[in-house]
Amino acid sequence: MGGQACVFYGAAQFSKDVDFALLAGAENYARLHSALLALEAICIAVPRFDPAVLERGHAVHFRCQAPGVQGLRVDVMTRLRDLAPFLELWARRTTLTDDSGDSYDLLSVPDLVLAKKTQRDKDWPVITALVDGHYHSLGGQPTPPRIDFWLREARTPELLTVLAARFPAETQALLNSRPLLAHAIRGDLDAMRPLLDAEVRAEQAKDRAYWEPLRRELEAFRREEREAP
Repeated sequence: MGGQACVFYGAAQFSKDVDFALLAGAENYARLHSALLALEAICIAVPRFDPAVLERGHAVHFRCQAPGVQGLRVDVMTRLRDLAPFLELWARRTTLTDDSGDSYDLLSVPDLVLAKKTQRDKDWPVITALVDGHYHSLGGQPTPPRIDFWLREARTPELLTVLAARFPAETQALLNSRPLLAHAIRGDLDAMRPLLDAEVRAEQAKDRAYWEPLRRELEAFRREEREAP
């Protein structure tokens, strides 16, 4: 659900950790623990593993120590901001299989784009690459959901102008939800650039607001650990 998924999609070249979205449930937690044992993974930060804490939106962080994966960080979540419940994400997933026959289940590109809308500046060029790559791969096979995704999430004036010219009815239908598309219809690239920047700032503010109560909880967890006998 994170940087490694972006690497698979060709939107990033490197990621230092592996982020997983996990279906909450006792059976899956048992499987997670078995995998962590095999990886000789230890929890490296607060919060400690707790299903109730995961349900509130926290991530739990592990560092692997087994040969071959030494130093690899693994982060686990069960709930993501503004994303659908796990079973919906699973139904939309992309499954890739490598030459060895190993399969990897990734968030779909539209879901991954939502997951990458964070307060971190480094995530936004990745979003641009994800949307551009999706369009260049599937632009010859437009469907209503794909057109809607491209028009809502494209991050460059140039691509938005192409989309508005190619899908004028769909662009008109989205003007209320994304007003900058009016400039795409006119081909006004310069007018779109500050509006695209404003979209980024608005999403970053939403992400900060979402994480603020969770950040306060993390501080409380740290105090508890320091004060524990």
